[in-house]
Amino acid sequence: MHKGLIHVYTGHGKGKTTASFGLAMRAAGHGKRVLILQFLKSRIKNAGEIIAAKKCGIHVVKFKGQTSPLFDPSVNESELKKAVKEAIEYSIEQIKSGKYDLIVLEEFNNVVSNGYTSVTTIKRIVASKPDDLELVFTGRNAPEELMELADYVTEMRMIKHPADNGIMARKGIEF
Repeated sequence: MHKGLIHVYTGHGKGKTTASFGLAMRAAGHGKRVLILQFLKSRIKNAGEIIAAKKCGIHVVKFKGQTSPLFDPSVNESELKKAVKEAIEYSIEQIKSGKYDLIVLEEFNNVVSNGYTSVTTIKRIVASKPDDLELVFTGRNAPEELMELADYVTEMRMIKHPADNGIMARKGIEF
């Protein structure tokens, strides 16, 4: 049994989701059991990374009712907070279950920074982690407390982005 570590992918640059899915695919390639839990993702149903992950035997859960106001300004904030709370409880159950070797909490840093939960929840999640589980948190604005708890912290820094020149997200590249 190896010690499972805590990873954080944060920052305002492209690559947080890509890095977490890359790690998930590497783990799955070595026979590890992998779960990706997606918070606050857009309503795109067939993002390329989800299609590829499923082909690798990776279980992906995209929580319903959690479209970010960034993607849809008409989102009802109270319903979103309720959906996030339910998803957090489900996530903790999965973390405690011992069924997985690697669990990714996609966009969870944004859940905290947008005020849908608190740093106390992060501490609950980390405390529920079995010793051998690799646990990954992604999203912008990772709280300092999480970065202190983590074993790996990688910050993606945007230097230049095509959106600055009006180039929109492209299927197969950005999603």
